[in-house]
Amino acid sequence: MAEQSCEVEQLGKKVTSSDVAKHAGVSQATVSMVLNKKYNVSFSREVIERVEHSAEELGYELPKRKRKRESRREKLLVVFCPNLTNPYYVMLLQGIEARATEQGYGLFVCNTQRSLVLEEQYLKMLSSLNPRGVIYTCNPSRCYLEMIEELSKTIPFAIINNQNEKLEVDAVELDNSKLGRIMARHLLDLGHKKVAYIAPPLTVRQKQRSKRVEGFLKEFSEAGLANGVVIKSANESIDQDVPGIDSEYRIGYDLTKEVLEEHGDVTAIVGLNDMIAFGILDALYDEKYKVPNDMSVMGCDNTLFSKMRKLSLTTIEHFVIYKGRDACDIIMKKIKSADQKYGEIQPISIYHVEYEPQLVARGTTSYPPGKKTKINAKKKNINKY
Repeated sequence: MAEQSCEVEQLGKKVTSSDVAKHAGVSQATVSMVLNKKYNVSFSREVIERVEHSAEELGYELPKRKRKRESRREKLLVVFCPNLTNPYYVMLLQGIEARATEQGYGLFVCNTQRSLVLEEQYLKMLSSLNPRGVIYTCNPSRCYLEMIEELSKTIPFAIINNQNEKLEVDAVELDNSKLGRIMARHLLDLGHKKVAYIAPPLTVRQKQRSKRVEGFLKEFSEAGLANGVVIKSANESIDQDVPGIDSEYRIGYDLTKEVLEEHGDVTAIVGLNDMIAFGILDALYDEKYKVPNDMSVMGCDNTLFSKMRKLSLTTIEHFVIYKGRDACDIIMKKIKSADQKYGEIQPISIYHVEYEPQLVARGTTSYPPGKKTKINAKKKNINKY
């Protein structure tokens, strides 16, 4: 009868831990510790069984813990960036942030400084940051590809990468070999036969750099001028240092000095990117070379500074800001697809976006020294007749 009266008393009201404590003849704290498996003090087997039996008999359930607010996850994107000293990456971030802001999202930027240790630390932080999406502004390190493909099953990833990398992840792609070919073709059309190409370290980790150089070499090779290209790349140790604000500029400046000492017959010098090209221009200025009369110079990326009238750098436009926007758009599509389920099974879609690069010919490239004079002389002779 006592048990029945107890059950009747519980009808119509929610059973509490106090009810369980009273029924088991123990304190409320004991009930809490036993049922939460927090045995900070030693309980006898009899006490544990009595508490558990009372909770079951009364139909007591532990209160569910409140879930962490999802607002952070709904409003946060994580962006991996190898450095913030090159305007190229700032332009990418500008494109990403512009689109993210329109959608009410904030950014958490992880500056890896091309360090494997930092990249791994940031990847491990993702679970605590709980972002709605992740954007890599360059190829992830090879040793983490498997981890990234696994993470992408639960978090949308978009990578702004080299087209030749095979990743089962959404990507905004860039054919770096095509960029190199366009640069080479411009100089070949102008008549340059002996040129130098200056690059950061050409390592396996930075495969996109090598692809750009390979494309340049291939174009010259097909023109029968494979021996006309001098490749000057920086020492691998540079990538092991924290990038300074002028790291790539210094590469262009210092290696140009070496080129001028070792290869006095070159008529054009190419920088792998605009920042290196700026270093090339300053080194030539200090050595009293006139650009483009004595030496032509090219860069790549069409950053803001290349457009300035005093520089007027010939470069390659591959729509950097648009790539940042596209990467963000891919993430938004994935989020929307996950939020609006139309069936039990969700489709697996891999997005790939690519822009066609374009030459931007400005004031730093022209004919090799002496060639323009010969062309004008031919025109004058033709006019005589």
